[in-house]
Amino acid sequence: MSLFGVNLNTSGLGLGAGIDVQGTVAQLTQAAQAGEQVYLQEQQLYSNQTSALNNINNLLTTLQNSVNALKDPLGALAARTVSSSNTSVLTATAAAGTALGNHTVTVSSLATTSTYTSNSLASGTTSFSPGSFTLQVGTGAPVTVTVTSGTNNTLNTLASYINSQNYGVTASVVNGASSATLSIVSNTSGQPGDLTISNNTTGLTFTKQVTGTNGSVTIDGVSTSVSSNTVTNAISGITLNLLGTSASPVTLTVSPDTTQATNAINAFVSAYNAVVQAINTQFTYTPGTTQQPPLFSDGSLQQVQQTLNSDINYAPPGISGIANLGSIGVNVQQDGTLQVTTATLNSALAGNFSNVQAFFQQTGASSGFAVQFSNDLATLTDPTRGPLALDLQGISSEQRDVAQAISDFNANLALQQQTWLQEFSQVNAILQSLPVTIAQINSQLGSLGSIAAAGFP
Repeated sequence: MSLFGVNLNTSGLGLGAGIDVQGTVAQLTQAAQAGEQVYLQEQQLYSNQTSALNNINNLLTTLQNSVNALKDPLGALAARTVSSSNTSVLTATAAAGTALGNHTVTVSSLATTSTYTSNSLASGTTSFSPGSFTLQVGTGAPVTVTVTSGTNNTLNTLASYINSQNYGVTASVVNGASSATLSIVSNTSGQPGDLTISNNTTGLTFTKQVTGTNGSVTIDGVSTSVSSNTVTNAISGITLNLLGTSASPVTLTVSPDTTQATNAINAFVSAYNAVVQAINTQFTYTPGTTQQPPLFSDGSLQQVQQTLNSDINYAPPGISGIANLGSIGVNVQQDGTLQVTTATLNSALAGNFSNVQAFFQQTGASSGFAVQFSNDLATLTDPTRGPLALDLQGISSEQRDVAQAISDFNANLALQQQTWLQEFSQVNAILQSLPVTIAQINSQLGSLGSIAAAGFP
């Protein structure tokens, strides 16, 4: 029995078997990654702020478009409607901004469109003798239509040929129960489009069915000849559609298009409410939670809110009967949104339209409501200098900084992982080699014990 030896309690030390290097490093890495959460949370906040700001910016742009529609002197508030006292004789439309009032129109005759027809053949594919004929539209240069055997000497092929040449006419084949006829109709109505067919040497005969003549109308007591039944230059801004004749005058009344005006005002209210509701959502405090809306304390959004509050209460002076939005039935609610009282709006548009238009559109020392609002919205939505644009630029810079911090953190963590792997791999190697080392020591100590027991010389 030896007197010397090493007796170590190696239970749980990993002697011989070593340690789980990968598992140990993974646990350390997971613990270290907790430090990254601050950056990730900050990154998510900036992302949420960017999304909210872009949404409000888009809503402001929609609002700006709706305000500009009310500001436009040729827009919805300048739209006109025209009523006719006899729609079977005459209807009309008016361009935006056309002078309001009444006109009397007497339609004595309508403009006619010149037409020729050929004699009847058995069908559209029946051949006839080739040749040529001369076709003239009004006082234009005559053209010669050449008919060649096997090419265009049927009604169908001749019609196609004429239409392909852009002669100023439209040719078509009219099919009856047992025959077919070629019809040639001028593309221009009235006397300027009157057709003449002459010098015909083909197997067809042509008969003039309608002579192109001008119509005759009397507008506000002034007689005029018109070459078309759609008259665009007789009354400034008004297009007349002549449908029939009448010995008695037809009264046309040009009025504001209150339907378009109502739609434009309602569109503005909807767009404004969408912006206000989006801002209200960001400024709504929720008790009992540390996480408030992303723009809860955003100074730029507060600036936008203040500008909108100021503009919505703006009252241009000097407009009789229209003091503010409330005068036309558009009222501000407790939450800042708008509500339309339809009866009041309809009454204002029907009874005081010119002043409603002035309320929105007047220029000069005292700008109209829409003019003032449009100018402010242009400042708010400026893509480089607007408050929300500047806010987004600042957040974008912060996002880049946070992204760089996250990148640096992960790079440093990767280096730390490599260090841990090296260190614990060395520890593992030592632990695995310890049993052999201890055995060697015990062997040497055992030898010393034997020598000691035998005594020294």
